Amino acid sequence: MTSQTTLIPVNGVELQVLEAGKAGRPIVLCHGWPEHASSWRHQVPALVEAGYHVIVPNQRGYGSSSRPDEVTAYDLEHLTGDLVALLDHYGYDDATFVGHDWGAMVVWGLALLHPDRVNKVINLSLPYMERGEVPWSELMESVLGPDFYFVHFNRQPGVADAVLDENTAQFLRNLYRMNESPTEPAPGMAMINLARAETPRGEPVMSDEELAVLVEAFEASGFTGSINWYRNIDRNWHLLAHVDPIVRQPTLMIYGDRDTIARSENLAAFVPDVEVVTLDCGHWIQQEKPGETNRAILTWLSQRDAV
Repeated sequence: MTSQTTLIPVNGVELQVLEAGKAGRPIVLCHGWPEHASSWRHQVPALVEAGYHVIVPNQRGYGSSSRPDEVTAYDLEHLTGDLVALLDHYGYDDATFVGHDWGAMVVWGLALLHPDRVNKVINLSLPYMERGEVPWSELMESVLGPDFYFVHFNRQPGVADAVLDENTAQFLRNLYRMNESPTEPAPGMAMINLARAETPRGEPVMSDEELAVLVEAFEASGFTGSINWYRNIDRNWHLLAHVDPIVRQPTLMIYGDRDTIARSENLAAFVPDVEVVTLDCGHWIQQEKPGETNRAILTWLSQRDAV
C-alpha cells in the first residue's frame, strides 16, 4: 500500500490530508480529540485492500492544517464545510464518512447539514446527540457540574490550553491507555489532572514510536485550535435549530463497552437505519481493537454495498 500526505486548500483553509487507494470508492475518516490522522493507521490498509479511496484529513486546528485565530471558525458550519470542499476537490458527489469522538460529532452534523454528500455513516464512541431544549453546555453543567471538561473549556478559555501545552507528552501518554475513558477517574478536571499525573494507568494504546508522532504534532500546533471545537458546542446547538434532525443514511454505530461516554437511549428514533456493534474496549476503539473494528466496518460495508 502506498499513501501520501499533502496540503489541500479547501473552504478558506488548508487541510493536511493523507490518502491511499486512489482508484477506489471514497471513504473519509474523521479523527476526534486530541487525535490526528494517524489514529486511523490500522484502518487505512484494510480499507484500501477492500477497494476504497481512503481520505484522512487532519481537520482544522490539528497537525499541519490551518489553525484560524477566531473561535467561531471551528463551529459545525466550518468543520462540515471543510469536508464538503474536500469532496469537491476530489470530484466526488458523495462519500462514506467515518468518525470517532469529536469526528463522529462532525459526521453527524455533516449528515444533517449536507445529507446529499453522505452516502453512509460509520461512527465510533459518540452517538447522535439529541438537540433538546437547552444548549448542550448548559445541560452538561447542570448534570455534570462546572468542572466537567466540556464546560471548563468553554467557561475558562485558555486555562486548559496552557496546561496541556506545557505538559503535552505527559498528557498524551497518560490519556491513551487501554480500557480507559477520557473522563476517568475524575469527571471534572480530568484533562488537567491527566496532564499533571506522573503515573499513567493501564497499558498504553500506542507504541512509543506511534505516540511520538502525536506528541510532535501537538507540540507544534498547540491545543487551542482543537479545544476551540468545544467552545462552539452551543453555537452548534443554535446552528441546528431549523435542521431536520433525522439521519436518514445507513449507519453503523460502534461502542466500546468500557467507554464512559453515555450511549444514546433513543438512537433508532433519530437514526432509523442504524446497526449497533459493541466491542470490549475503552474509548480509543479503532486503536485498542483494530482487527475487530476493521471486521465490523468491512462486514457492514459489504452488506450495505450488496443491497
